Amino acid sequence: MTKSREIISFCVAGTHSGAGKTTLTLGLLAAFKKRGYKVQPFKCGPDYLDPGHHQAACGTLSRNLDTWMMGKEAVLESFSRALVGQKVAVVEGVMGLFDGASATTLSGSTAEVALLLELPVILVVDARSMARSVAALVKGFVDFEPKLNIAGVVANNIGSERHREILKQALAAAALPPLVGALPRGVVPSLAERHLGLVTADQERDAVTYQRLGEVVEEYLDLDLLARKCRLWLPEILVKNEGQELLSQPLSTRNVRADKVRLGVAKDQAFHFYYADNLDFLRRAGIELIEFSPLSEASLPQDLQGLYLGGGYPELFAQELSANLKMRQAIADFAKRGGAIYAECGGLMYLSQKLVDQEGKEWAMSGVLPLSTRMEKRRHRLGYVEVESARDGLFGKTGTAWRGHEFHWSSPDLEPSLSNAPLRYRRPGETEWQAAGYSQGRVLGTYIHAHFGSNCEIAANWVAFLRT
Repeated sequence: MTKSREIISFCVAGTHSGAGKTTLTLGLLAAFKKRGYKVQPFKCGPDYLDPGHHQAACGTLSRNLDTWMMGKEAVLESFSRALVGQKVAVVEGVMGLFDGASATTLSGSTAEVALLLELPVILVVDARSMARSVAALVKGFVDFEPKLNIAGVVANNIGSERHREILKQALAAAALPPLVGALPRGVVPSLAERHLGLVTADQERDAVTYQRLGEVVEEYLDLDLLARKCRLWLPEILVKNEGQELLSQPLSTRNVRADKVRLGVAKDQAFHFYYADNLDFLRRAGIELIEFSPLSEASLPQDLQGLYLGGGYPELFAQELSANLKMRQAIADFAKRGGAIYAECGGLMYLSQKLVDQEGKEWAMSGVLPLSTRMEKRRHRLGYVEVESARDGLFGKTGTAWRGHEFHWSSPDLEPSLSNAPLRYRRPGETEWQAAGYSQGRVLGTYIHAHFGSNCEIAANWVAFLRT
């Protein structure tokens, strides 16, 4: 394959969840930025929180790459469009290197993304209480998928300089990828967590942490060696697609009028889970996105054709959301007038009659949909889903298909049925459809987070629906 344009580009993967890949990724982003590089971050898998920290650490919007949810073509083109003017691309993996949507294939895994984009992998190993066994562990990962290029190893949680030297010698003696860094126990500052994962990024709050992570990476990793091992020529297909606003199957914008549809997008501390590519799909289809805050504003923006209420943490701000009676009423009135509303997960909770928090306190919500939600003590749902429209609507005609995922700790008091639900879904490997979502008039609420990259017609379908 013809190559052109050199870039430092690699994937940070772990042997398992919790190995330390997120803190290492943030440190690498901060360290390369400090060295004067323009850095583009990415996150494998369905994740909203890590990309926010990526952006806060290096100042560049992070994008998700998920081969199962988006499809390979959408991953290739999202990656290449984001690389314009960038000198370093850092892709953080998800779970363990080979974990994904299947127990028997690479589908949806970090390894599949790395192979697709021809990226070398930096493998993070939790080396606590480990010596020569590190070689056996790394050899297993190297041999499991021979086409994958594991370019280097970072050992996390080492006990001493002598420990680092033992690990380095063990890898070298077995002719395995070199140790490019070793992080002593206790040197990596931790980021606050809550039930969905890390606390949402806050540049002002976390600036010192990002700076310290960058300093740790500079001190304990050989960045020059890592850069040499991960300096590559981008495949020609990626260079050709850089910055292009297209997919292999172009967006159906040929019938979209030049005047834009105005879509209000809820954006504040309570609602901020949106895939960057989803918003780009909508913009390119001719939709003007107008941000507003259900937390702090008393009214909706003017002249809107629709509302998009994304996921987030409405349960943490239930009191404030409930107290903002004017905004709750404005959204209820918008729905009564026939305004189109799409709500995902946290957005669905806000459209409900009431939200019951983990302490059992009840908070009135906007009352648009005839259900209530309750926060549970443990996670309620997690995983990929295939989705279809059960009737004509926002996403398109009956049978329009796309992919997404669920991740929530709340449960509804009213389960949808296949006879009346606007959507149907099934998990990977399943054949039977289940009911999903709630609708009333032109309102659609669901716990499913959709990725528009799985169906390039969705954005145009939104435009058509919002214009009616």
